[in-house]
Amino acid sequence: MAIRPIRLFGDPILRRPAIEVVDFDAELRQIVQDLTDTMLEAPGAGLAAPQIGVGLRVFTYNVDGEVGHLVNPSLELSKEIQDGPEGCLSLPELTYDCIRAMSVVATGFNMHGDPVRIEGSEMLARAIQHETDHLDGVLFIDRLDDAARKAAMKEIRESDWFGLEKPTVKVSPHRTNGFGF
Repeated sequence: MAIRPIRLFGDPILRRPAIEVVDFDAELRQIVQDLTDTMLEAPGAGLAAPQIGVGLRVFTYNVDGEVGHLVNPSLELSKEIQDGPEGCLSLPELTYDCIRAMSVVATGFNMHGDPVRIEGSEMLARAIQHETDHLDGVLFIDRLDDAARKAAMKEIRESDWFGLEKPTVKVSPHRTNGFGF
């Protein structure tokens, strides 16, 4: 069991688009295991790789007792919407109503490179959309209307966790093709 620290709002990796996974190897399987362990320990409904400092397009989810993961997700969203409370492990104790598609069809791969298709609605759809946003450098507060976003930012600035420690950013010793991680 490898529980990793969850990166908090303000860490630059949360704002960078993650890169597509091309190697479905032991390292990816370890990342998926670490994501799952960390998500379950937190506990959360989902966790994306950038939230543990890994800039790859992979996330885990835990909704209604169903634990899973998706690599390189692509989403088809319903036109029907839902508006409900949403939070984020990278924004502790912050919850705001956020509009999302009511249902989603997500395609991608599992950690072994096998094709995966997930169809979900309500909470599962919300979690999949939320985690996919993380892979694009988008946080749920970015989807709030102006008044709610302003209130959320005020709450973040006044929180006990904001600004306590500067994020650790590690530089890869390998060629990164300009991605910097």
